[in-house]
Amino acid sequence: MHRLILMRHAKTERTAESGLDRDRALTQRGYDDSIIMGRVLAEKGLRPDLALVSSATRTHQTWETMHEAFGDVEVRIEPKLYDASTDTIRRLVEDLEDSTGCLLVVAHNPGVQLLAMEYLTESAASPSILDRMAGGFPTGAAAIFEVDVAGRCAYDGFFTPKAFGGGAED
Repeated sequence: MHRLILMRHAKTERTAESGLDRDRALTQRGYDDSIIMGRVLAEKGLRPDLALVSSATRTHQTWETMHEAFGDVEVRIEPKLYDASTDTIRRLVEDLEDSTGCLLVVAHNPGVQLLAMEYLTESAASPSILDRMAGGFPTGAAAIFEVDVAGRCAYDGFFTPKAFGGGAED
């Protein structure tokens, strides 16, 4: 793998009709922000070879809304990503290191943000970058990492929908 994109699902409704967190759907802002983020990533040349997507409704909808910007991309729905710990996400990423060039993981906080922080710490990222990531990982945000041949991740960018005309930071 040469690139990893860790993305949090876009903005969702507070509760689902079923009462289950897993069933929460995107709001209109979530749909709009997903379109923005798909376009931004594609324009920056960040087209995934594989999208690993949590089994929750909101992550499916985030991916389905943004994937048109990328064209044909292999997608795998991964139930282990729902409410996953950093260890679980990391293991899933490491299992794919040799089989994909650019991996997009669409999942949930706190796991996505905490794993991004771990990668930043391991790569000795600057204090300003660490502070920015520690300050929050808004819905629809994506942290970009370059991955070297040893599997080490180095910071390559952090994009939020708000930075490109989308929703509020949250």
